[in-house]
Amino acid sequence: MKNRRSFQCSQATVRSILVSLTVSWVGGCAEPPEAQVVLRPVRYEEVRVTADSRLRTFAGVAKAGLESDLSFRVPGIVERVPVVVGQRVARGQVLARLDPTDYELRVQEALAGLAQAEAARRNAESDYDRVRGLYENNNASRRELDGARANAESAEAQVQAAEKRLEQARRQLSYCELRAPVAGIVASSTAEVNENIQAGKSLFLLAAGAEIEVEVALPEALIADVELGQAVEVTFDALPDRRFTGAVTEAGAAAVGSATTFPVVSRLSDSDPGIRSGMAAEVSFRFGTGEAGAIVVPAVAVGEDREGRFVFVLELTGEGRGVARRRGVEVGELTGEGLEIASGLQDGERIVTAGVRRLTDGEEVLVQGTAS
Repeated sequence: MKNRRSFQCSQATVRSILVSLTVSWVGGCAEPPEAQVVLRPVRYEEVRVTADSRLRTFAGVAKAGLESDLSFRVPGIVERVPVVVGQRVARGQVLARLDPTDYELRVQEALAGLAQAEAARRNAESDYDRVRGLYENNNASRRELDGARANAESAEAQVQAAEKRLEQARRQLSYCELRAPVAGIVASSTAEVNENIQAGKSLFLLAAGAEIEVEVALPEALIADVELGQAVEVTFDALPDRRFTGAVTEAGAAAVGSATTFPVVSRLSDSDPGIRSGMAAEVSFRFGTGEAGAIVVPAVAVGEDREGRFVFVLELTGEGRGVARRRGVEVGELTGEGLEIASGLQDGERIVTAGVRRLTDGEEVLVQGTAS
């Protein structure tokens, strides 16, 4: 009886296992639900052939329309410096003063020399008058008359020379004061009280004039394309949200220093109180290429790998979708507007400008819109 019950239990266990295997097999044969495809979003831009020109940008420095390096005409010891850097000064205002003692003594010496020359002239004129009277009365020879007249003329010349020496001494005395030639702002100063300076040493930089200029250095390959009056666009690092227009006023005819660059000066059309002399600036020039226009694309739209440089051309399929096709391109120069495409693209084609790095050839994408 016991063996019979064991056999029945074994049969029940086997049936349970078979049922479990059957359920598992049926479940394994069921088809899994389809996975939802997630499209990669991209932005695109329609390429166009640009005009027959090229934008080039160069770094430069701003300066006032008139900048003067001021120095003393005579040597001496600095006695007083009544101005400071950044101070606005009027025309004729004293910027620095030398100790005038030595030059005052020279004036006194010149005055004494003039007085001596004038006394000698009076004596010579009196002697000439006397000899001339004797000559008229036949009491003096012609030789004596000529000698007296020569002495009088020499004395007159000595007086004139003494007057010039006095004028020069007074002028040198006036040079002990360094005055502003025009109204402006003291941009820099190296003058120190009690300093013994030499004539011609630059002590002050005076910035004057409301017009601002920017000087840049252009390479020899482009200087021939620069024309006086050519329009430029100027930006300043200190004023990132402002753009200024200007025109070329000077184009260098010779290279500066050992570098093969030529100075070009542009004057801004509009000034701004925030622009200071010495500020860093960028000046953009537009040059004609002399060739058919080029296609220029954003630099981020061009990728590069072992096979070379490429872009993804977008084929729109409708309903906000498209297919990205990889296409090799040859690039030209990097300009202020973007990267030139020498070959590989046609006018009017659409290229992906955002999400390029993760795309694969033929991938379906979600088009979010054109690049802003």
